[in-house]
Amino acid sequence: MDPEKQKAIARKGGESVPREKRSFSQNANLAAEAGRKGGKSVNPGNRSFARDKDLAKSAGRKGGRAAHPVGAHVNDAAE
Repeated sequence: MDPEKQKAIARKGGESVPREKRSFSQNANLAAEAGRKGGKSVNPGNRSFARDKDLAKSAGRKGGRAAHPVGAHVNDAAE
């Protein structure tokens, strides 16, 4: 199957469930456990971040920016 068509089909499935009813958004522990299981299923020597420290740094920066966007301050709500 064409990769783009496969992505489009998968996207429709994800969009069919409201965000607030998705399992991982409801249960952070469930999401964390799923991530651990996925990580354990890959040989440690073949894990992307284990092989490429720059990739790991880049992913960490992206996650930090997503969690704390530029210009958004925690104290803004109190003002």
